[in-house]
Amino acid sequence: MTTTLYDHWRDVPESAWRWPNFSPAEIACRGTGKLLINEPALDKLQALRDRLSKPLIVRSAYRSPEHNRAVGGATRSKHMEGAAFDIAMTNHDPETFEAAAREVGFLGFGFYPRSEFIHVDLGPARKWGERFPVQSGPFAAETPPAREVLAESRTMRAGGAAGVATLGAAGVEVAQQVLAETQNAILPLVPYLDTLRWVFIAVALGGIAVTIYARLDDWKRGRR
Repeated sequence: MTTTLYDHWRDVPESAWRWPNFSPAEIACRGTGKLLINEPALDKLQALRDRLSKPLIVRSAYRSPEHNRAVGGATRSKHMEGAAFDIAMTNHDPETFEAAAREVGFLGFGFYPRSEFIHVDLGPARKWGERFPVQSGPFAAETPPAREVLAESRTMRAGGAAGVATLGAAGVEVAQQVLAETQNAILPLVPYLDTLRWVFIAVALGGIAVTIYARLDDWKRGRR
């Protein structure tokens, strides 16, 4: 195991630090500023960061023996070896985080859902604490495409009826004009065609009215 102890994290040469997503200050003892660089542990921490592609918020990493005693740490805590990290779950799904941590080689796991962090270390293999409750999915329930929603809506049916009736009325009017101009023998039919045109117009108006009502009703139901 390659480890190097510094009296303060500011003493770490820039050339000795090769973990791009972390800084000596993040890994140093919170109580004394001392830093024990445990290279295998930091390599796994960086590998975990790369695998998750999300920042890791380090709550606690190396602890000097005196600081470990002050915070009530275990007498043989892996934190004193620079081989343990407490990572906040603020921006992680605990289940996904645990699986990724196991894949990169962490063996010890402590779960602290009330404090919202997970402890990981290099072993031996063990686990303790209450697991985090299962979280709901991050995505909203899938909604039908707008086209499918509209197909079910009375708006389209009423609008279609209004459109067909409007075209029918226009067609009858054209037929009236043609018959009146070219077929004098059929002139007695023109009044009936006129009545048919007004029927189409009435249907069109009814369709428009139903369309307006249906749109308002759909909007109220949140189906727009």
